[in-house]
Amino acid sequence: MAPSSGQQYVRPWRYLTAFLGIVVILYTLVLFTGGGNLTPKLGIDLQGGTRVSLTARTTDGLPPPRDQLVQAQEIIEQRVNGLGVSGAEVQLDGSNIVITVPGDEGEQARSLGQTAQLRFREVVQEVPAAPAAPPSAATPPPAGTPPAAGDATVPQGMGGPPERSAAVAPVAYAGPLQDPPPAPEPPAPDDPRIAAEVSQARQTRQSDDPAVQAQALLALDCTGTDPLQGYDDPARPLVTCSEDGSVKYVLGPTFIEGTQIASAQAQPNPQGAGYVVSLTFKSQGAQAWGEYTTQNIGKRVAFVLDGDVVSAPEITVPILGGATEISGQFNQERAQELAQVLRYGSLPLAFDSGTAQTVSATLGLASLEAGLIAGAVGLALVLVYCLAYYRLLGLLTMLSLVLSGLVVYAVLILLGRWIGFTLDLAGVAGFIIAIGITADSFVIFFERLKDEMREGRTFRSAVPRSWERARRTILTADAVSFLAAAVLYILAVGEVRGFAFTLGMSTVLDLVVVFLVTFPLVVLISRSRTLGRPGLSGLAAVDRIGARHRRTAPAAGRRVAAQGGRA
Repeated sequence: MAPSSGQQYVRPWRYLTAFLGIVVILYTLVLFTGGGNLTPKLGIDLQGGTRVSLTARTTDGLPPPRDQLVQAQEIIEQRVNGLGVSGAEVQLDGSNIVITVPGDEGEQARSLGQTAQLRFREVVQEVPAAPAAPPSAATPPPAGTPPAAGDATVPQGMGGPPERSAAVAPVAYAGPLQDPPPAPEPPAPDDPRIAAEVSQARQTRQSDDPAVQAQALLALDCTGTDPLQGYDDPARPLVTCSEDGSVKYVLGPTFIEGTQIASAQAQPNPQGAGYVVSLTFKSQGAQAWGEYTTQNIGKRVAFVLDGDVVSAPEITVPILGGATEISGQFNQERAQELAQVLRYGSLPLAFDSGTAQTVSATLGLASLEAGLIAGAVGLALVLVYCLAYYRLLGLLTMLSLVLSGLVVYAVLILLGRWIGFTLDLAGVAGFIIAIGITADSFVIFFERLKDEMREGRTFRSAVPRSWERARRTILTADAVSFLAAAVLYILAVGEVRGFAFTLGMSTVLDLVVVFLVTFPLVVLISRSRTLGRPGLSGLAAVDRIGARHRRTAPAAGRRVAAQGGRA
């Protein structure tokens, strides 16, 4: 039978050149970016890592509510996901949240458990952290008082330190809190140690009495652990320190909570060196911020994170629209960390950071070795079967799998650099299953080719016709596999997501190999008189069936014509 009209337009070298270009681009990126490291990032079960246990603490000493623990786990998982597919695991263990991070990034795991309670408070008074006489409301701060930590850069519409020739009086603000404040006093304690520390700190450092505030300001030690971290009452004043411990503050009640932040991004400081965190408020927060800055031009406002002042700039113009910045002595890493915890929300509980423990990879490596041996044996059996059944087409299957492996390896390395993807045992299982999906695509194509040849077509004419019909089946099967992997990735957690990710990625790369390598190579073989011989290509049996079909078809046609003439 004559080939279809589109057969002469198949140019296999174009497909092969496109695939070669993809391989060259991938390995150029591998070799000349990221320090030229040629190994993918491994998960904790393959390279070991760090495990940090965060213990929830409450003021009444009772176990924290289960719903708050689940909410905290979800927020920490969002923060992990914000870093990319890093292979980290977040699990609940009683009243603890256990974070496991591949490698030796224990500090990163501890930072994921920050409470990240950002509050906006009025600056009533500030003094150096060094010992000094207790100031009063009628006595101005001493001349030469250093600016608040991080005032080197200031938010849009805010200036540097103001003149300190007069006392800064409290500013009454009638705007409501965006979130209801907790009760003025903590509940009756069952844990004497924690409850006593929080209660005593609230009575002195959150008192409304200026004399008590002055005593608390003098006694405050900015080098120790703050018992009010995560427990300060937003509806009351606060005596606290700057983040670097160089300045002490008396602050007014909170007028905007950090939960009113819609987005937070770290970016270079447009006014100088360092980095700033750009904030966008929600509608209510933007309205309250605009009203406050309009009514308090010339005053200072404190950005308080977990009870510490990270920046205390002066308001110079009204800031409308909800866009502002947190400025401070931030490097890029600190600014990105702060933006991340603000972007994904405050934790409903306060946590004590546990000690980072090293997790050994011995068991995982042993499992990986056993799995790779089993996979190699299975792959060898598949290849032996393909060679016996398809012969030259079986060699083509081997070559396609090798080229697919090259692409997958390069993509693994690049994903590890770009999004922090780590390969673990579940991911390896996903790749092994994907090998079967790729092999299925070859079988679909080859078996359709044999069907076309049984109908009487030659090897050369059967290739484009069989491909035209087989590719629809291949696309449908891979689409179903990818959809299943996507749904599993969305619904699953932990290692199962790694399995789904590698399965979906391998399914996409399977299409690249089948379309750009397997099909054009089969076209080249079919056009070669030497390689296209039926005995060499493994198609001898179907070629004989097709030859008999071609011989009997004209004879049958002549008999039908003769019978029609006699009639």
